[in-house]
This record gives sequence, C-alpha cells and structure tokens, in this order.
Amino acid sequence: MKQQFCRFIYHRLLGWKTNVTVPFHDKCVLCAAPHTSNWDLLIGKLFYGSLGRDAHFMMKKEWFFFPLSLVFKAMGGIPVNRSKKNSLVDQMAERFASVRQFNLAITPEGTRKANPEWKKGFYYIALKAQVPIMLFGIDYPSKTISCTRTIVPSGDIEKDMHEIKLYFKNFKGKHPEYFSIGNI
Repeated sequence: MKQQFCRFIYHRLLGWKTNVTVPFHDKCVLCAAPHTSNWDLLIGKLFYGSLGRDAHFMMKKEWFFFPLSLVFKAMGGIPVNRSKKNSLVDQMAERFASVRQFNLAITPEGTRKANPEWKKGFYYIALKAQVPIMLFGIDYPSKTISCTRTIVPSGDIEKDMHEIKLYFKNFKGKHPEYFSIGNI
C-alpha cells in the first residue's frame, strides 16, 4: 500500500522518473546529491518508497521539535546534535551492525548551499560499517533520480571521493547555483 501510494505521487502526480541499474543492498549508505532544496527530502523519500524500500536519514536536531519531530521520526529521521563532539561514525556503524537491514541516506555537501568541500562522514560510516555506498543523483531538469553506480570504500578516500564527485558532475539540483563538486 505504501509503495503504491509513493509510486502514484512520485510518478503520476509529480512526473518524476527512475533510473536504477545497480542492485540494492540490505545494508548500505545512500549518497544523494545535489542537495539544494528542502524538497529533496520529500522527493527522495517518495522515490525510495516507490521502489518498496525504506531509508533513514540524519538531520540536525533543531528540526526535531513537536509536531515536526513526530513526522520526521516516522519518515526515518535520526536527530543529530552537531554541537557535541560525539562520534556519529561509530554510532551509525554500531547501528548497521545491530540490524539485518539498514539504508542510511546522506547528502555529502552537508548543506543546501554550494559547498565544494564535501563532508566525508558518509564515507567513513560506510568504511567502518563495511557497507557499500550507492550513488543517487537527483536531476530536476529531467525530473529523474538515478543510481547507476555503487562504490565499495577502499580506504583510499582521495581516490574514492574523486570518483564519487565525478559521478555527480552532470546532475542539476532545484537550485543549480547551490551545488558544487569543487576542483576534481
């Protein structure tokens, strides 16, 4: 029922398309970019739900106030306190280890504004949890979300991040001026 509902809204009402050519994993990090609008979360959740999949996402704790906290938690939101020095990498790796199925969506830019210095937490989480990183590109002009590449973290972060950024170079967000892959 949920899958049909998401499929109806994502495809029929909003007119978005799907291009997924790689297999899904029970445990993986979903690296999604570009992230230039708050709409990306809703469209991404509808997309993933239309495939019959469920994903969690991390969001700054300031967004988790009543009644929004109920909505975000029901959607799979995990509140994050970015002011504390706690190891999110360790926490998420433990979560991966403790369950049979866990997909964690992360936007590497860490903001909706242009940031050529991408955050590397998604990479370190996948590396420590020993799970693949599925690359999901959001393209507003064609209204398509694509996943045609999966990266298994090698530990060579410079090489892997170069490949990851190259994958996203042709995707355009809702506000293209807010997206940057930096110098690659």
